[in-house]
Amino acid sequence: MGVSKDKIIGAIVIILGILIAVIYTLGSIVDLIWEEVDPFSHGVDLTSSWLSEIDLFNWRYFVVGPMWLVVMLIAIIAIWIGYSMLTTPAPVPLEELEEELAAEEEEIAKEDE
Repeated sequence: MGVSKDKIIGAIVIILGILIAVIYTLGSIVDLIWEEVDPFSHGVDLTSSWLSEIDLFNWRYFVVGPMWLVVMLIAIIAIWIGYSMLTTPAPVPLEELEEELAAEEEEIAKEDE
């Protein structure tokens, strides 16, 4: 039994959703925080409270934060759709369905006689 086309597409959608979430997080939020804290530029001791160096009222957080949330929401929806495609069983072929309906009609006709 081979893997259906829908399952392959679902797996690709999951992988792309995860990649987008990780890359966007690293490229936006993590980069923005690292730019402010950057231990290599002004000798921050990472064992001390480096969180106190982050300016929470920086205008860039108010731009990047909501955009990050929107991208994460889209990535989560894509992952959910991919998971649904991956785990949903393939539909019954129409021929089999028609055969079952014909068999049921024959049984009903026999019972009526």
